Amino acid sequence: MSAVVKLANVHKSFGPQKVLDGISFEVGRGEVVAMIGQSGSGKSTALRCINALETIEQGAIEVCGHAIHSPDLDKRALRLAVGIVFQSYNLFPHLTALQNIMLAPTCVKGLKAREARALAMDSLARVGLAEKAEHYPEQLSGGQQQRVAIARSLAMQPQVMLFDEVTSALDPQLTGEVLKVMEDLARGGMTMILVTHEMAFARKVASTVIYMRQGRVWEMLPGHALADPRTEELRDFVGSGL
Repeated sequence: MSAVVKLANVHKSFGPQKVLDGISFEVGRGEVVAMIGQSGSGKSTALRCINALETIEQGAIEVCGHAIHSPDLDKRALRLAVGIVFQSYNLFPHLTALQNIMLAPTCVKGLKAREARALAMDSLARVGLAEKAEHYPEQLSGGQQQRVAIARSLAMQPQVMLFDEVTSALDPQLTGEVLKVMEDLARGGMTMILVTHEMAFARKVASTVIYMRQGRVWEMLPGHALADPRTEELRDFVGSGL
């Protein structure tokens, strides 16, 4: 399995606060990696570094052949290869779901409207919302808005998808809707890195779980082994979450 994401001895600080303290891991093509850990452990910062939303101070990151640590990085090319979905949906309220999704393929990729519409409708179908194409964000539930945000990233046909706590603002029922979409993507072979507090989901779907603590990769294990951690710290963290 060829690695499409590689982090080697990555360090990142915000002022005097060390957020990433020499983390290293690889993600193979088609792999699903779940990053877990307490707030402030460096999970979301690692994700943002992978997409060059944050700069690193030491180490190396390679994503889909792009050297993130290089001053010559082509960020536009990187973001054509890597999609990211955040906790907040960031949909344009004056555009329909379909228009929100068509925007990037039209403006960034230069697709004609007919091509972009077909791609957007396909992406909406993949997240189970084809019938909501002409609805505005305010007419959609939180879970549906998040699924539109996922469809927007899928429409750019990325090689890697990043998810940063995408269900943390949703109630349990809506969380289930979004997790099902992510599970379907994983089953379809999408390479995914997700920051999540959903332990049962991580155990079920992730090929690898990375437990972050104090800015370090504290423990790395297969998803199915999450119920039997090696370190006391991960056992305490998981607790009754499974």
